[in-house]
Amino acid sequence: MSFIADLHIHSKYSRATSRDCDLEHLSAWAQRKGISVIGTGDFTHPAWMAELSEKLVPAEPGLFRLNHEIEKQVASTLPAICRSEVRFMLQVEISNIYKKAECTRKVHNLIYAPDFIQAKAFAAKLGSIGNITSDGRPILGLDAHDLLEIQLETVPDGFFVPAHIWTPWFAVLGSKSGFDSIEECFDDLTKYIFAVETGLSSDPAMNWRLSALDSYRLISNSDAHSPAKLGRESCRFNTTMDFFAIRQALATGVGYNGTIEFFPEEGKYHLDGHRDCSQRLSPKETIDNNGLCPTCGKPVTVGVLHRVEELADRSDGFKPEHAAGYKSLVPLCEILGEINRVGATSQTVTRAYQNLLNNLGSEFYVLEHAPLEDIAHNSSSLLVEALTRLRHGKVKCDAGYDGEYGVIRLFEPKELTDTNKTALLFNLPDKVTNYNEKKENTIQDKSEIDNDMQKQDNIDSVKVDPYESEIKNSKDEGLPNKFIPQNNKELESEVTFKKSLLAGLDVQQKQAAQLREGPVIIIAGPGTGKTRTLTHRIAWQIKNGATAEQCLAITFTRRAANELQERLAKLIPDDYTNVTIATFHSLGLIILREFGKYIGLSLNFEVLDAQQQKELIAKAFNQKLSTAHKLREEITRYKRNIGDNLPNDLTGSYKTYQQALHNANAVDFDDLIRLPVLLLKDSQKIKEQLQHRFVWISVDEFQDVDPLQYCLLTLLAPPNANICVIGDPDQSIYAFRGSDVELFWRFTKDYPSTKQIKLNRNYRSSDAIIKAALQAIAPMSLVPAREIEPIIKGGCKLIIHSAASERAEAEFVVHNIEQLLAGHSFFSFDSKRASGNETTNLSFSDFAILFRNNSQSQILCEAFANSGLPVQAPGDDPEVFDPRAEKITLLTLHAAKGLEFKVVFIVGCEDGLIPLRFGNELAASLAEERRLFFVGMTRARDKLFLTRARKRLRFGKMIDTAASPFIDDIEQVLLEKRQQELKRKTQKAAAKQLELL
Repeated sequence: MSFIADLHIHSKYSRATSRDCDLEHLSAWAQRKGISVIGTGDFTHPAWMAELSEKLVPAEPGLFRLNHEIEKQVASTLPAICRSEVRFMLQVEISNIYKKAECTRKVHNLIYAPDFIQAKAFAAKLGSIGNITSDGRPILGLDAHDLLEIQLETVPDGFFVPAHIWTPWFAVLGSKSGFDSIEECFDDLTKYIFAVETGLSSDPAMNWRLSALDSYRLISNSDAHSPAKLGRESCRFNTTMDFFAIRQALATGVGYNGTIEFFPEEGKYHLDGHRDCSQRLSPKETIDNNGLCPTCGKPVTVGVLHRVEELADRSDGFKPEHAAGYKSLVPLCEILGEINRVGATSQTVTRAYQNLLNNLGSEFYVLEHAPLEDIAHNSSSLLVEALTRLRHGKVKCDAGYDGEYGVIRLFEPKELTDTNKTALLFNLPDKVTNYNEKKENTIQDKSEIDNDMQKQDNIDSVKVDPYESEIKNSKDEGLPNKFIPQNNKELESEVTFKKSLLAGLDVQQKQAAQLREGPVIIIAGPGTGKTRTLTHRIAWQIKNGATAEQCLAITFTRRAANELQERLAKLIPDDYTNVTIATFHSLGLIILREFGKYIGLSLNFEVLDAQQQKELIAKAFNQKLSTAHKLREEITRYKRNIGDNLPNDLTGSYKTYQQALHNANAVDFDDLIRLPVLLLKDSQKIKEQLQHRFVWISVDEFQDVDPLQYCLLTLLAPPNANICVIGDPDQSIYAFRGSDVELFWRFTKDYPSTKQIKLNRNYRSSDAIIKAALQAIAPMSLVPAREIEPIIKGGCKLIIHSAASERAEAEFVVHNIEQLLAGHSFFSFDSKRASGNETTNLSFSDFAILFRNNSQSQILCEAFANSGLPVQAPGDDPEVFDPRAEKITLLTLHAAKGLEFKVVFIVGCEDGLIPLRFGNELAASLAEERRLFFVGMTRARDKLFLTRARKRLRFGKMIDTAASPFIDDIEQVLLEKRQQELKRKTQKAAAKQLELL
């Protein structure tokens, strides 16, 4: 059977959609249009999925219909002649924004499912990756290749279609995508794609110019954001009406009869241009202007026609042998609006449209098949002439560009004036003057298109990309990739290899790496290549006399230990596995596993985490967990201060707790340091054995050691040992965990022969960020004559912003991220939140929002949820998320230590938060609070925002705030004040675009 399908729509749960996008209105409009199968849109949205599950019932295999009662209600609102059966296909559009080959990609894709079980499995998987509740078209920081892989795993009976493939901003072949083929995007999974959606701004004839698209079925859909826009583009089938028959027709071409199209000029990205300057350009004009707007000099949005010209390998007019045909139409309401010289949504048009449907039937029937005498009987002769011209493809086009829909006209304006209407009816022109005139194109036989526009513009066939200019930085702390040593098998000799280990280091780093014997302390400022220096130093020592088995590297986190191991694997692939790389606690565990028997531990003892400790205490003392938490903290404080006497009020409880540990054959986390210290103090033999084993010791983040950890180090390394410690006293921020920055300088006293080196060259941040950070730390810096030389010159000033409230502050953050992403959705452009002229190459993982107190995260998370941007927030369990997904990072200043991001927002730059106060009392010393601010600032590579709220809810009261005193120490020349744009402007623009949608 023959039928029409529109397989890409949106529900009321998508951003910038009509509230009428419910099943009832969609079904009614499908019948008015003459469409038999429509997509559901948005099936991953939980609320929409619930509504689909409630109102739809199974029909033919893989398709659904409204339940009987709702079908009757819908039918009662329609003319009898238009009533027909409508089927729904489960469908969703996903927005993928991600990094690939160091370029930001923005690609939209369509997924189709034949049943609710598979659809829900797909939605559940996406729910572990990002936010699927804020927008019916979820925005995910997930590679499009990985999305296809997830579809194949969870919806094996479904299919996958790249959406509107030519759209500049969000499409696989769009001018901003960075891909020149479907294969570049989907790699090894390309074979599972058999159809692509061409979008409103192109038609099949344009796509036929690319031989690379011959293997795909070209489909068109409305992408409707309101029910009345259904069918503005759609697909024709001649097959059984069921999901699997439709899928098979698209896979093979058998039973697929082509598309109903917009005239592509009506699409809002057909030509190039710059909407803000009302500049509409042909591809040739864009090339002649070097891709810049003639008015403002900013880059124009390169449209679909231009992009097709760039990639085409065939001349205009070529048609592949087995290609399905198409028919270009103009929506009936637009025609009625033109001939009545009113808007397409006016009451005049609504009445005329309803009259035609009441008497003739569906819109597609009226446009394509209704006899002209019937049209004349039920409407005006002007409509007869309009449809005559339309059916012969005689239209006048004012092409769309840069987000502005084009206008398709069937008459010259003078033809429709009152004085000329009569003349028009008696002297109809044989041909309408039209630079885009098309010869008759029927679905059965589409003849060659007469593209006068191309002839007029004399577009060169040379493919030029005036926008391709990119500098790719090394991921490895700012140093060029070409300096990273290669595998030693590729080098001519061991001597050459040894020299290559130092080839990527600057003078200071090289000096630190080559110091062979005795204690060394390295003061490494932020971004100066601390980890690089440490790993190259270890590799150098091993290649110059040290044995890998005698090397011990101590870090503070498992993540840091893993990173160190990965780097060593590249530098010394034959030796790195023999180096002991451990955190302080894992080192203690190694010691206790080997020697714990001497202090009464069995070989299979268990290490309790904090929660297990509380549960053991609660059981031993018959307490609630809340009470157990307090006792656990008291015991932890004692165990971390090895020289303190046991408090009298803790004596009995401590002994009971230790006995409970013994009975459980367990130790707690603090015992992993405390017990090895006691063991080495009591056993000279064990101490000497370990000192002989670990001859070369390296300690990362040395500014963060606590007294117990420092004591363990001094027991392992005698005064003249080959011990190297590296860190930065100005980044000591963990006093609340017991760290003591005074131990950094005590090292030079306990190890009198210590050699000191400073790493001062910063490879991470721009000079403005470094200068501002140094000024912020200067009043309380712990490093004498502190200097940091930024290698990255230039860069932006720090942006400071004072918002009216914390919600306004959060909105400012979201708004600026949208701008820096050059827009994350069509709504970003339509609402003027982003212009698209930004040239940044950023993705979600390049952003971090840092704050002093976890309580600040709630309002930020709400703002991001409303925007649809994916975030990783404090408290989220990283293990439940797909590691392939990119997210914007929200975390505390403390948790940001050791990380770096291209763009950083430090929010809450207020006295009371930075520095943090409880009442009038500081949460930590003012010096440490300043160091924490310094750490936060130096996480930023390219841009740093410092924001605050003038009013904030704290301790249950709304209070007025003052700016952080730390900002006062930064010179004004390094700061740029930025005000939030008025919401009224964006809301007005959004309302206009919603009306068009």
